[in-house]
Amino acid sequence: MTTRWRPTPALARAVVVGAVAVVAAVVGSAPTVMVLGAPFILLAAFGLLHRPDSAPVVVAALDHRWLHEGQGTTSRLTLRDGEDVEHVARVMAPTPFVALHPPTGLAAGLVPDLPTLEVGPRRWGRRVLGEEQVCLTTPWAGYRWGPVGLHGDGLRVLPHTQRFVSRAETPRPVGLVGVNRSPRLGSGVEFADIRPFRPGDRLRRISWRVSVRSRELHVTTSPAEEDSGVLLVVDALGDHGHSGGLDGEASSLDQGVRAAAAVAEHHVRAGDRVGLRIVGGDGGLLGLGAGTRHLRAIFDLLAGVRAGELPEGIAQRIQLRVSGGSVVFVFSPMLGPAIVTATASLVQRGLPVVVVDTLPPDASPRTPDGVDPRLVDLAWRMRRLERDQVLAGLEALGCPVIPWRGGGTLDDVLRRLARRADVPRALPGVAAP
Repeated sequence: MTTRWRPTPALARAVVVGAVAVVAAVVGSAPTVMVLGAPFILLAAFGLLHRPDSAPVVVAALDHRWLHEGQGTTSRLTLRDGEDVEHVARVMAPTPFVALHPPTGLAAGLVPDLPTLEVGPRRWGRRVLGEEQVCLTTPWAGYRWGPVGLHGDGLRVLPHTQRFVSRAETPRPVGLVGVNRSPRLGSGVEFADIRPFRPGDRLRRISWRVSVRSRELHVTTSPAEEDSGVLLVVDALGDHGHSGGLDGEASSLDQGVRAAAAVAEHHVRAGDRVGLRIVGGDGGLLGLGAGTRHLRAIFDLLAGVRAGELPEGIAQRIQLRVSGGSVVFVFSPMLGPAIVTATASLVQRGLPVVVVDTLPPDASPRTPDGVDPRLVDLAWRMRRLERDQVLAGLEALGCPVIPWRGGGTLDDVLRRLARRADVPRALPGVAAP
């Protein structure tokens, strides 16, 4: 890596050819040779005339460091002490799941219009752009500074959230700040029932039409408007299938992260309190919260998800600590016994749990070197059969298992869970009438 000005091969060639032409013309009395060498002499003279004495500094920076999948930003150069610079060229090394424009990563321009590169991440995660090489040249391409290497900037790519619209209410709301209807009466705006007046009722609740007709005071009642606790559990114990970025195929972890982001955005905007738990990899836990800042924290945690197995001791006693009254969404391919056991324990506690199946239909494991592909295919088919039995067992416990299909995926399931929450239950030790 060169960090000082050096003559270019073009200047050296012009000086040598010009000197040979002058010597040949003088010694051989051949003015024709002088005429032929005149362009090289002029090029050498102008190149040496613009000999630089500055020490330029080049810095590359991104306009935005937080992006969603599919969005783009611009990488710009900043040049200091560049009064001797006329031309700037830069080239960026390719980065997985990052699209560049120009596609080759090579851009050049004249000062002061420094070349820019457009960067577009195609998959969520924490990306580090490829190393850059920047080269500066003086007028008439006489001297060159560089090329020098610039470290790639870090980029935080948040998962893409598909348009997720759900008209179903979240079962078992527990707070008093959201838009869900509560099983108990309160100060909502929707009509619930009409009953006789009781001491403590508000006068504005009196239904005068019914009161005049029945000759007794009656009041209207409304369900309370409440929020719900929603816990999102993302299975990062493994990544099954092939990931082709936003426009390509989606692996199981892609499906889980993007679906969790869409559900989180929907519930936070509806006023619900949302929490996040990452199982596997580096892990991660974010308590229940609401608001735009909390949603940004959820996206940030999802962007840092990495697949990885848990230590054996921790995998055997994994527990999802969930408070009563919360709704749990588990985004998992259900191929690990640890996540299956933890999900089944939540269902047995009586919590409303929904499993979102993230395994791609055409997912298949990679065949190791030296292993018969037929054996790998047979083992995978047996594993799929075991998985089908596990999913059937969860459904028998009352836990719905559905594949992710975007907006409206959870409507029918949430309605069924809400109706189930309203069904009276017998207390332990008390016989049903």
